[in-house]
Amino acid sequence: MTYFSVYSNRIAVITMLVFSKRIALLFLTIIGVTKASAQEFFTPTEYGVLLGGSTYFGDLNPNYGYKFIRPAGGLFVRYSFNPYIAIRGAVNYTKVGYDDSYTKNPYQMTRNLNFRSDILEANVMAEFNFFWFATGDPQHRFTPYLTGGFGTFYYEPYTTYNDLRYNLRPLGTEGQNTAEFAGRKYHPFSFCIPVGAGVKYWLGPGVNFNFEIVNRFTFTDYIDDVSTTYVGADNFLYNPMNPSVASQLQDRSIPDADGQKLGRAGKQRGDSNNKDQYLMFQFSLSFQLKTYKCPNTQFGMWQP
Repeated sequence: MTYFSVYSNRIAVITMLVFSKRIALLFLTIIGVTKASAQEFFTPTEYGVLLGGSTYFGDLNPNYGYKFIRPAGGLFVRYSFNPYIAIRGAVNYTKVGYDDSYTKNPYQMTRNLNFRSDILEANVMAEFNFFWFATGDPQHRFTPYLTGGFGTFYYEPYTTYNDLRYNLRPLGTEGQNTAEFAGRKYHPFSFCIPVGAGVKYWLGPGVNFNFEIVNRFTFTDYIDDVSTTYVGADNFLYNPMNPSVASQLQDRSIPDADGQKLGRAGKQRGDSNNKDQYLMFQFSLSFQLKTYKCPNTQFGMWQP
């Protein structure tokens, strides 16, 4: 074999290697482009449903008892600004209530009041994630978070007497229908500040699961229709032989051995120093829609 032949063979081998590398690089580039085009991105907006329970704290439940828990449900929309901060708007419905008979406090057992109220709430809350959270990203699929915001709600306390339901607010059980105590009137709408914490976990790309506990600090002390003092039977249309419903419901106390009841004018009926509260603990399931428009960051992206 001549020197020229050996040299030519080496050039051919080198040429084939260079060509092969270029083919391999082109092949990898095509695979990368195909994979990038197949990436699934999700909008920062989620739509979800809430389901759980609620309880109330106030003049009939000052020691935070849990003997009256009722279902609580709602719908929400969440928008994530980045992997750490989101804002959420929600509507919730629940029923709250309590009975003095649920406690072992002698005064409350004698007072013998009770109430129920439907709660319809709308709120806006911010969420602050402890960890980077991105649905579809296996390395960022879980985070605890804090939440807080502002809300408004409708309520209308009622009770049952002689098997009939009576709304308590129109009856003015603390003298609201008199000129002297008109300042105690309250409206069926009030505001609240929800504050709580929860955890997030994505079940699948675009599908998120939450659990949270959020307490509502309200601006009213009349969710339970109890706040200040008794005003006395004289401030109601009172006939000992046929007492009015309002007179009966403002003082449902159990008479003592002398036949005396608690409802004497000026005697404490509730504690006006503390506003009423209600708490919701809820599970949620939310969904993000797919989009094939690549976001500016990797947030919300799933690489299959």
